[in-house]
Amino acid sequence: MPDLRVRALQYLTRRDYSRAELLAKLAAHAETGEELEAVLDTLQAERLLSDHRYASQRVVARAGRYGNGRLRQELRQKGVSDEDIEAALPDGGDEGERCRAIWAKKFGRPPQSAEERAKQKRFLQYRGFSAEAIRRAMRGVDEE
Repeated sequence: MPDLRVRALQYLTRRDYSRAELLAKLAAHAETGEELEAVLDTLQAERLLSDHRYASQRVVARAGRYGNGRLRQELRQKGVSDEDIEAALPDGGDEGERCRAIWAKKFGRPPQSAEERAKQKRFLQYRGFSAEAIRRAMRGVDEE
């Protein structure tokens, strides 16, 4: 068990992990599942392992490129609970403003045709922005 704890701490010194991620990384090194769960419970009790902190850091790091839908999906895949995800999403800032900034960086000029407009919307949808954020960003473009 001390060896497993040391290995877990080595991982956590490099970056934060979600509980599910760390569980997967350590599973091959644990003798039993109970031992692994005990180590993870201890790390959580000592506040060295926190899904909430992981989610917040991940949102802040990736919010400049992606919308809330994409961030939500990525965090779910990492095993973060919906409550932690919803608590972390406001850390990324206003989704509409991020959408507008990404649109401006990628395209920089209003669409000249319906096809170009659809292409720009698809790009923003792929990045995980909500329909409302895309509508607000494109409405601002049309007014210019």
